[in-house]
Amino acid sequence: MTRAAPRAYNRRRPRTAVPTAADHSVNPLALVVVIAVVAVVAAVAFRAGAARGPRDAPQAPRPSAPQGPARAGESPLSSQLADFSAERHRLFGELAEARAETARYRQIIVDLERDAPPPLLGAPTAPDDLKLIVGVGPVLERMLQQLGIFTYRQIAHWSERDVDAFEARLPEFPGRIRRDAWVTQARALHQSKYGERP
Repeated sequence: MTRAAPRAYNRRRPRTAVPTAADHSVNPLALVVVIAVVAVVAAVAFRAGAARGPRDAPQAPRPSAPQGPARAGESPLSSQLADFSAERHRLFGELAEARAETARYRQIIVDLERDAPPPLLGAPTAPDDLKLIVGVGPVLERMLQQLGIFTYRQIAHWSERDVDAFEARLPEFPGRIRRDAWVTQARALHQSKYGERP
């Protein structure tokens, strides 16, 4: 014989006397009144403290007369000011050096992020925009820079042997250098930019 399950699941549980969050409601008007009272009390306390502050504040001790021999014609206060001034100048010098070093490292990081060669590797200070040569896009410009080509002058000085060597190094773009006449374009761009023949 099987027993029947107890009927405890069907019974209602009696409500407990513990209040829930839904039972509490805040009157918005009472909240505004409380905030206003707190603000007024804070303002009154602030004004009372500001009005009372200068009279009741402890007085700073006045510097006493020099105890011991001072330098000829110089008070201890002025010698202390001179020491502070020298320290200030030294600290400003160190700060300027630190900022210059930080700026240099920041520029190296920016150049690396842009995939440009850092100036430490002997690259020219101002590379030319090789994308102005017809047939050279951003990818080819980056590849040429990785091969050490940064200026129009370098391309303008290529011989036929150099053209063959660079075409071998750029197998993704066969015949592009001769077909688009990079050497001739580089000579013209260098002449127009710098006003001299390469």
